[in-house]
Amino acid sequence: MNYDFLSNNKVYLTGEIVSAPTYSHEIYGEGFYELMLSVQRLSDYCDIIPITISERLMIDGKFEVGNKISVKGQFRSYNKVVDDKSRLMLTVFVREVYDECDEQNPNVVEIMGYVCKPPIYRTTPFNREICDVLLAVNRAYNKSDYLPCIAWGRNARYIKSLEVGEKVYVTGRIQSREYQKHTEQGDIVRTAYEISICKISGGQHNIESEENIV
Repeated sequence: MNYDFLSNNKVYLTGEIVSAPTYSHEIYGEGFYELMLSVQRLSDYCDIIPITISERLMIDGKFEVGNKISVKGQFRSYNKVVDDKSRLMLTVFVREVYDECDEQNPNVVEIMGYVCKPPIYRTTPFNREICDVLLAVNRAYNKSDYLPCIAWGRNARYIKSLEVGEKVYVTGRIQSREYQKHTEQGDIVRTAYEISICKISGGQHNIESEENIV
């Protein structure tokens, strides 16, 4: 294992389990389960974040609905066929369960990645600047995770000038948000997951930009 690939994608979460673990898949005889974790923001809103965890980390009985846990891992993506279409799915792959610290930020993600699509910049009706960008983060065994990110204000202005292929360093949090999708069967509610950028540096000019988030 190349440990550089462990340092370019780091996630720290503390939250409450809000769904029972369900079996996902098996690799080399090791079973993996999926569950949802509710992580509180400073604004008291809760992000509901999917996590994937090995059965070998679940032997202490902490993984029941209502329990609070702290985990370290990586934010990962994979493709899944839904309604005959391939969708990008996101999850936190847990590498370690640890004792929580009250002073620690309950939702932190740190990544180093490459811009893989032109950033999408726009303003809201209230003239707030927003920019979306998709980053490719290298993983071991010649794999990559494709992670959607969103930024506001100064960070948005900085990101809109980035070109495809540029390397950036991002710190932020994982957020969830619901949206309505129009289909032939009617409107359905889906949940999107993305990195809300607090701090970003890199790019051609090696400029650093930072903005507070809640």
